[in-house]
Amino acid sequence: MAQTAAGFDEVVDVLVVGSGGGGLCGTYTAAREGLTVTMIEASDRFGGTTAYSAGGGVWYPVNPVYQREGIDDTIEDALEYYRAVVGDRTPADLQETYVRGGAPLIEYLEQDPHLSFMAYPWIDYFGSAPKARLDGKRHIIPTPMPVAEAPHLREVIRGPLDTDRLGAAHPDDLFIGGRAMVARFLTAIEAYENATVHLNTTLRELLTDDAGRVVGAVVERDGARLRIRTDRGVLLAAGGFEANQDLRTEYGVPGEAKDTMGPPTNDGSALQAALAVGADTDLLDQAWWSPGLMHPDGRAAFALGIVGGMFVNQDGERFANESAPYDSLARTMLDQVAAGKLTAPYWLVYDNTGDGRPPVLAPNVSMVETEKYQEAGLWRSGETLEDLAREIGVPEESLVASVRRFNEFVAAGQDADFGRGDEAYDRLFSEGAAPFAPIESGPFHAAAFGFSDLGTKGGLRTDVHARVLDASGEPIPGLYAAGNTMAAPSGEVYPGGGNPIGTSVLFSHLAARHMAG
Repeated sequence: MAQTAAGFDEVVDVLVVGSGGGGLCGTYTAAREGLTVTMIEASDRFGGTTAYSAGGGVWYPVNPVYQREGIDDTIEDALEYYRAVVGDRTPADLQETYVRGGAPLIEYLEQDPHLSFMAYPWIDYFGSAPKARLDGKRHIIPTPMPVAEAPHLREVIRGPLDTDRLGAAHPDDLFIGGRAMVARFLTAIEAYENATVHLNTTLRELLTDDAGRVVGAVVERDGARLRIRTDRGVLLAAGGFEANQDLRTEYGVPGEAKDTMGPPTNDGSALQAALAVGADTDLLDQAWWSPGLMHPDGRAAFALGIVGGMFVNQDGERFANESAPYDSLARTMLDQVAAGKLTAPYWLVYDNTGDGRPPVLAPNVSMVETEKYQEAGLWRSGETLEDLAREIGVPEESLVASVRRFNEFVAAGQDADFGRGDEAYDRLFSEGAAPFAPIESGPFHAAAFGFSDLGTKGGLRTDVHARVLDASGEPIPGLYAAGNTMAAPSGEVYPGGGNPIGTSVLFSHLAARHMAG
């Protein structure tokens, strides 16, 4: 580490704020490119939102994993798909940088034996868009890593969700999903003496010189304030502001902070520090949304894989394709909330085929005992549909009619109202079969749902090098942003699984490469 300069407690080339996949990739890249780098994490564990991801996937077309399989995809096809679904809401060069940049990044990372990825096909979310990949072969995940290879990381990496939400023990066999990405990056970083990482260290403000260049930051560690000078730049990869209810309200982000899947330290402090030095923003009312199964702890949680039942609103009427991609489905619902047509909670109605437990294959936070949901009023039952309607407070005749119509669609194998099963993604969790079943075997049940998110996706405007822009569109020297701290290239849509982590990892890498010259 360089000698400290007058007025500074530490001098490095690069300061990275945040320890999710993006912050870690930026730290790793800076260290590998020969820069001195310090990474700070506000909480007592590494990993950010990435560590909560069950898959930890990245959406990188034509990446080396699938190239080794001889996949027939092209960057041009992937770019046509991405542009078709994102439109012109975000800069075309930013979109192209994301689509083109993932494959060379994976090639770069896999040169390090600590970093490994494997195929995990996951269908593109807009299957009818041109050049959508219905075999899912643009999505890869980090290879699981034995905990025995880095036992000192077992309890200092955030998650899994069941550990933090339900008190489950930390897994002692494998780091998987997002935790595997975090563990792999941390072990790779440990090989570089020019890199240091710190927990319990919070960004307080950015420091600028007389010309407006960001030259460092004030951070707080264990109650003490430290001034860090940066000779190349500061990378903000600290997640979004989803855990800050005041900022959600100010920027018009639907949903509640308690229901996000982001960690509580994703409070927007990095965003606010950048605003104080003149940064511009975009997409501040946006998030990566999903329906949220409500749990006895009073919080909703991201849920996908709904293979049975039907959603009904306060009028007992069905209102959406329950098996649609989670972000698209939640956006449909939020539009109805804004129009006064839907109130939360809304209900997933289903029959007794699964012994009263909802037909949700991937609740992300594991379902606990049925009795706890019943005691909290979140799962309700009735011997008849009329009984169930009274339990959930909807008109009896409306619920009966809605179920009758739904059952007719199931019998016909075609959802004439909402097209459930028409898209490839709809059938992802039902092995290609139609993702619905009749509601006919009593007693009948309903599970309460609200809204969840995987984090906000609006933030600092950046260029293709991840440099933060000011209101005139000019880069602020010395300041970079990635992941949910930046305004997402995907704009107001979610093109495919792995876009959030993929964006964070890539633009953090590009920031570090730019700082390295």
